[in-house]
Amino acid sequence: MDRPAALVFDLDGTLIDSRRDITTAINRTRAELGLPAIPLEAVVTMVGEGARLLVERALGPGFSPEQVDQALERYLGFYWEVCLEQTQPYPGIGEMLVRLRERYPLALLSNKGEALSRRVLDGLGLTSFFREILGGDSLPTRKPDPTGLRVLAERLGLPVERLMLVGDTWIDAETAHNAGCAFALVGWGFPRPPSLDAVQADLKVARAEELVAALG
Repeated sequence: MDRPAALVFDLDGTLIDSRRDITTAINRTRAELGLPAIPLEAVVTMVGEGARLLVERALGPGFSPEQVDQALERYLGFYWEVCLEQTQPYPGIGEMLVRLRERYPLALLSNKGEALSRRVLDGLGLTSFFREILGGDSLPTRKPDPTGLRVLAERLGLPVERLMLVGDTWIDAETAHNAGCAFALVGWGFPRPPSLDAVQADLKVARAEELVAALG
């Protein structure tokens, strides 16, 4: 693997553990519709492809597109309120970003909306690490479409092939593949299915300090 020229990070499940706040917002949305709460473990399996798909999956069958739209609006409102109540960076993330920023330009690419992403990053004191930030609504497409990586590469003044995307899901792996750049799979994020162990990655790390050591 050639040394990358810049690093692009996913957010949820990679830098931050946001499972509890997402679950709280989902269950408040379900409660408004007379639906019972669902466990965190179930919600986690629905996360990663944007808020609308999350809400669709959390509601289940039997809801019209208009009802999903209304539920999405309520979910986003609830999540805005609670997104910093229990969310924290994973262990070692702060030190990892400090050390990697000394060696690489850093950027962030999330399927979470940009305003929400920035709110969480601001609240956790992480915004200043990133030269560029794109959310799931910053462009007409989101991951696994490679456009976000291409836009970030252009803004950083680099060929997209010189980037490395760091993430925790098959969505991130496919995004990197579609863009033709390197991919690092982290093992500390959201619980993932065994099938993800077969995902092709240029680098697999179990702890934040391992990423620093590998890219030093």
